[in-house]
Amino acid sequence: MKIFLDTADLGEIRRAADAGLIDGITTNPSLVAKVAGKRDPKEIYLEICKAVNGPVSLEVVGLDLSTMLAEGRKLAAIHENAVVKVPLTEAGLKACKALVSEGHRVNVTLCFSVTQAHLAAKAGATYISPFVGRIDDIAGEGMGLIHQIRQVYDNYGFATEILAASIRHPVHVVEAMMMGADCCTIPPSVLWQLSKHPLTDKGLEAFLKDWEGLGAKI
Repeated sequence: MKIFLDTADLGEIRRAADAGLIDGITTNPSLVAKVAGKRDPKEIYLEICKAVNGPVSLEVVGLDLSTMLAEGRKLAAIHENAVVKVPLTEAGLKACKALVSEGHRVNVTLCFSVTQAHLAAKAGATYISPFVGRIDDIAGEGMGLIHQIRQVYDNYGFATEILAASIRHPVHVVEAMMMGADCCTIPPSVLWQLSKHPLTDKGLEAFLKDWEGLGAKI
């Protein structure tokens, strides 16, 4: 399963990319607003695209079709790594179809049902982003949606990749892998939790203590 980092924080992006841990980036208007300050968001997008060797989802903010198309084309032109991100609305689906027909990759976001995911695949989406954490927040089963989408896509041979989003903790990542998600986009805090285990720390402490008893150097 591919791991994308869900952030616009260049420090975290470079930290993860330098370690070879991520395959791409997803951003959204909220994440960009946290780091932009007075900077032009397009400058930040370009820096992010240059920092990773993989797809970088850049989201439109327009709600009507013509605005989405205009913004999508501008975002796609920023860098070869750019993936246009559109919302799962009627206008978003139409924009997806049009942008894909022009040769652009599209991530359809804010997916909360298998029927939405089915329509996104029919519109030619490169990625579908089901928001599992937000479904869990309202007492639903976010990972159940991933399972349903996987089955539908496999049943009908859709090439759209399932990008599990709104990931809240490492268990979500494990479940996404078990459900067969193609990708998972996670915040930096969750990424670094994935490498942690108390038995690793305990074992390392014991090894170092025993080595110190030798009084030797490597």
